[in-house]
Amino acid sequence: MTDLTTQLAKLEAHLGRYRSEGLQNLINGETCAARSGAHFETRSPVDESLIATVSRSGADDIDAATKAAKAAFPEWAAMSGAKRKAILHKIADLIEERAEEIALCECWDTGQAYRFMSKAALRGAENFRFFADKAPSARDGQSLPSPQHMNVTTRVPIGPVGIITPWNTPFMLSTWKIAPALAAGCTIVHKPAEFSPLTARILAEIAHDAGLPAGVWNLVNGFGEEAGKALTEHPDIKAIAFVGESKTGSMIMKQGADTLKRVHFELGGKNPVVVFEDADLDRALDAAVFMIYSLNGERCTSSSRLLVQESIADTLEAKLIERVKGLKVGHPLDPATEVGPLIHKTHFDKVTSYFAIAETDGARIAVGGGRKGNEGWFVQPTLFTGANTSMRIAQEEIFGPVLTSIRFKDEADALTIANDVQYGLAGYLWTNDLTRALRFSNALEAGMIWVNSENVRHLPTPFGGVKASGIGRDGGDWSFEFYMEQKNIAFALGQHKIQRLGA
Repeated sequence: MTDLTTQLAKLEAHLGRYRSEGLQNLINGETCAARSGAHFETRSPVDESLIATVSRSGADDIDAATKAAKAAFPEWAAMSGAKRKAILHKIADLIEERAEEIALCECWDTGQAYRFMSKAALRGAENFRFFADKAPSARDGQSLPSPQHMNVTTRVPIGPVGIITPWNTPFMLSTWKIAPALAAGCTIVHKPAEFSPLTARILAEIAHDAGLPAGVWNLVNGFGEEAGKALTEHPDIKAIAFVGESKTGSMIMKQGADTLKRVHFELGGKNPVVVFEDADLDRALDAAVFMIYSLNGERCTSSSRLLVQESIADTLEAKLIERVKGLKVGHPLDPATEVGPLIHKTHFDKVTSYFAIAETDGARIAVGGGRKGNEGWFVQPTLFTGANTSMRIAQEEIFGPVLTSIRFKDEADALTIANDVQYGLAGYLWTNDLTRALRFSNALEAGMIWVNSENVRHLPTPFGGVKASGIGRDGGDWSFEFYMEQKNIAFALGQHKIQRLGA
């Protein structure tokens, strides 16, 4: 059998139960359908074949899940960090045991290429291990003495939290949000994206198989305007962690305003990769191609704008054209595939609409600019050249395998173009001039910047953006700053003078 045939056979073995049972909610440790009995279908972007029916939940389901999370919170929050650490490590163990299943299901549900998703489950396990090891010290604080008092700070979990995850790399991003919440002592209600709910169910099952108490982790499927809205408005949900579009983040903030809900947003990006004439062009080319065309271009940190200095633009763009032409678009379960189908027809229509927009605005489609094949939501990897910063293709998040090349004159010009967007998530800078790297990275409006590198994630560092790209940071202790409340306790060291009123 071919590699692809083998992969498909394995996938079918894993999908059987979910096809027959559907993807139901998991509330207070029990599998249950939506209370209304409603459901919707999740289909593969490869060929539109049915994966499973999914519970279409509403406010009643969210309320039941929230009540379960609220009831479970006191015991889970009071559990020692060492015990929570053991459970989270067990979750990581079981993720690793089911890594191949998770990868195959993720590919089929999202269209992401197996060469990338084969590592997604292992990254998810790493996220759980990292925060498991931090659980015993999550409440550690400081001793802050003053002349008359000993101030002792500590942190306590905020309470039940809502976690809303995206459709692009749902498994890894779910672990990235859920692991620190559990390590902190919070209970959760998780609503995965309706376009790709499959691996969220697998992950929740793993957590309960690992011994997580009932009610600590509740999974509720549904649409954003129904289940999502009910979650963001529920008074017993103390915080919302959301990954997705900037416009949706704004809606969530409005919906949570009446209950003064804390929010953590990882939102959109229009990230620049800036290549100066003194850069190592071959490495810069490798990084630029990887950061926009891997994961089908459906990632918030993709380098969707190439800013290239005029003196080297012809050379770099010529090499880039050949590389884009050589990208292998194909079945996501084929180990040789580099670019798979886009997640859904809705998103396919959005991405492909920019091909006409680019030409209308005066850019040139140097490569791609069309559909690939007649089945599934495959799109040709695309490169726009001759663009300028005023064009929509240079301002709006396309979120597909589409790169816009813009030329700049000098450092000042590059900085102006790089900052001339509403977003500020990530930036990539290629130069061998150290002082320029320091100047430019200091002035670049982005929450994360890599110099002479693609995106290489280090878990203890802060992850997040500025401007319309988000609020707050994930990673290391920054995650606990969101899921926990600071508390200060002041002990008098003696009998300091207290003013006597009315004596």
